[in-house]
Amino acid sequence: MTFDPASQGLDDEEVHERVEEAIENNEVVLFMKGTAMMPQCGYSKRAVGLLQQYREDVATVDALQNLDAFREALSERSGWETIPQTFVDGEFVGGSDILAELEERGELAETVNADPDAAAGSSAGSADAPF
Repeated sequence: MTFDPASQGLDDEEVHERVEEAIENNEVVLFMKGTAMMPQCGYSKRAVGLLQQYREDVATVDALQNLDAFREALSERSGWETIPQTFVDGEFVGGSDILAELEERGELAETVNADPDAAAGSSAGSADAPF
C-alpha cells in the first residue's frame, strides 16, 4: 500500500453531506486540519484547545480529507473560506482568532453553551497547570 498525496479521501458530494450532518447532529463542531489528538496546523490546535477548555464533547471533522471541497462547502454555510471553523447549535461562530477573542472577553464558555459548573472547574484546573 502506497500513500498518494494527490488522492482525495472524499468526493465533493460526500464533503457537502459530511458538513451538513456534522452541523445538524452536533451542538459544537469544529472543522479543522487534522484531528483533536493530532492537529495539523497551529490555528486548528489553538481552536480545539480553546473549545476543549469548556466542552469535552466537541465534534471535530478533519478537513484535510478534501481541503478544497471542505472550503467550498463551509463557505456556502458561513461565508468564510478559512479553516478552522466552529459551529454551535448550527450557527457559525468563527475560527481560532474569534474563539480567542471570545475567551479574552470571558464570553467563550457562554458561546459554546458550557455547563457553568464544568467551565468553572476547567478554568481553575488550567490555571494551576505548570505549562
